[in-house]
Amino acid sequence: MTDRADSVPPEVLLEDCPPAMAALADSLREVVLAAVPEAVERVRQGWRVIGYDIPIGGRRTAFIAWIMPERAHVHLGFPWGVMLLDRDGTLQGEGETKRARWFTLTNPEDLRDPRLAAFTRAAADLAAIGRR
Repeated sequence: MTDRADSVPPEVLLEDCPPAMAALADSLREVVLAAVPEAVERVRQGWRVIGYDIPIGGRRTAFIAWIMPERAHVHLGFPWGVMLLDRDGTLQGEGETKRARWFTLTNPEDLRDPRLAAFTRAAADLAAIGRR
């Protein structure tokens, strides 16, 4: 769901991407919203990402994930990824950032990875617990 009136539609952000990466990002949007149906999707223009927030009470929301399309790949990231249980070291970002962690997708086959939805749901659950 796209909610904010001050936000541009995700399709506008994806117009500047190579077609293959735009399609990959668009399909990744479906994965995120299927994993966290309560998520509010909006473009964060300054960051050039599609961000996902969940409602946590009243008018408050928590930022749980982003999709960042680039020329050669697309990232699915989590602002508090360091707090997610990642036994296999699947997520990227350790040693590069303090908190954020992410996946990097390069082709449509990457969308079949069940960890994309699992980590996205876990990020939402973590945010809900941490903000009560």
